[in-house]
Amino acid sequence: MVNSRLVRRRKIPGHVRLDGASGFNPNYPTRAIGKVFECAEPCVWNGQNKVLFRRLLRTATKPDYFLVVTRSAEVGRLDLTANDWKSDDSLLISFSEFNSEQEALLLIPDYGFVRTDLGTFFLEPFALQPWTARLRIETSFGDTTRCVTQKAPSN
Repeated sequence: MVNSRLVRRRKIPGHVRLDGASGFNPNYPTRAIGKVFECAEPCVWNGQNKVLFRRLLRTATKPDYFLVVTRSAEVGRLDLTANDWKSDDSLLISFSEFNSEQEALLLIPDYGFVRTDLGTFFLEPFALQPWTARLRIETSFGDTTRCVTQKAPSN
């Protein structure tokens, strides 16, 4: 918000749309976290990347992709000009940037990654609940590799 107006800082426009029959309740958006939806194939519509969430699946199942939001304050800065900033099978939906702040919306499969100035973050599904996942950073220190797991989001 700037002067009480919503200002968009989109570099790559895109959005996720939830069908009215998807089971999503806009009054309780956090209830969609950890849920699995049937989606249409991602496409470009009016110059924007778009994904339509058609319906909520009744049973929890392992998804093909996870919807992930990255923010530079949490995972570091992305360099979209680098060839290997994300895994080839990950899809960028949207990207916003203002000053030193960035936010990206991506579809990432199991063990897909994003690379930032802090290191490489892999999307790791939980063994007992494979429909949920978290970003795990892997950083290299000389000849050794350390794995640091981020705090799981609270619901």
